[in-house]
Amino acid sequence: MAEKTFTIIDETGIHARPATVLVQAASKFSSDVTMEYNGKTVNLKSIMGVMSLGIPKGASVKIAANGSDAEEAIESLTETMKSSGLGE
Repeated sequence: MAEKTFTIIDETGIHARPATVLVQAASKFSSDVTMEYNGKTVNLKSIMGVMSLGIPKGASVKIAANGSDAEEAIESLTETMKSSGLGE
């Protein structure tokens, strides 16, 4: 299992467009990938799950991956978060 915590820096938090980018990035991997915010954990491959978290700017979120390509998934999602200006 691999995991990483991010602070959301996008002014509008994680809304529909960035959520879609994250879901697409997570869906490339066979590992189970989850996002946790405020005590609630959702499947990061589900746009509805991610949107249901209502993540604002400044929030701390944890992304975890469990499976054969977990490390690769976390590395890819870290790059996605940084390149899209979502989190650090």
